Amino acid sequence: MKDIQAVIFDLDGTLLYTLDDLTDSINYTMEKYGYPVYTVPQIQSFVGNGLEKLTERALGCRPDNFDEIFNCFKEYYAAHCNEKTKLYDGVKEMIESVKNKYKMAIVTNKNVTALDALRKIYFDGLIEVIIGQSADLNKKPAPDGVFLALQKLGVKKENAIYVGDSEVDVMTAHNSGLPMIACLWGFRSKETLLSCGAKIFAEQPSDVIKILENE
Repeated sequence: MKDIQAVIFDLDGTLLYTLDDLTDSINYTMEKYGYPVYTVPQIQSFVGNGLEKLTERALGCRPDNFDEIFNCFKEYYAAHCNEKTKLYDGVKEMIESVKNKYKMAIVTNKNVTALDALRKIYFDGLIEVIIGQSADLNKKPAPDGVFLALQKLGVKKENAIYVGDSEVDVMTAHNSGLPMIACLWGFRSKETLLSCGAKIFAEQPSDVIKILENE
């Protein structure tokens, strides 16, 4: 990796711990419509491909009233997306350090309503370019969001690196042609990330800085 000018971050599991609020919101929806509820580890295994896929995995199917159920979940989550959500320890310091030398963006499959609320709380004044789910973009692992972020930053893909925590992120980085730093504090194990092709690992947020400086 040479001449890195921009760092593209995933959101859930990379910068923010969001599992408890996602679990509570899914379980509220499941109970309302008569479906079984889930533990946090079970929801952890479902996340990574956006809220629609999370809902589908929780239901185990796409019933005729899927849109109604999904809208219920989206609305509840948007209203309760920051009850238990928090930055991972060391992430704020890492972002502030990265900001001193590199351009930054977030690319996530999270829907815009919840994303707008979280960006104002956690990233206002820190990260200007934040790309969420949109009808105009294919979701990760498609590279569309990464390419849009790079366009907004004015950086070529040859001068960028991706930071994420899941197999979806490994595939996103690959599809975008970016090297990747895989975060081990997130939603997937090192073994899972290795099996997907991850090669560079950060055990804690401060390691991202060390990797960027050394590489």
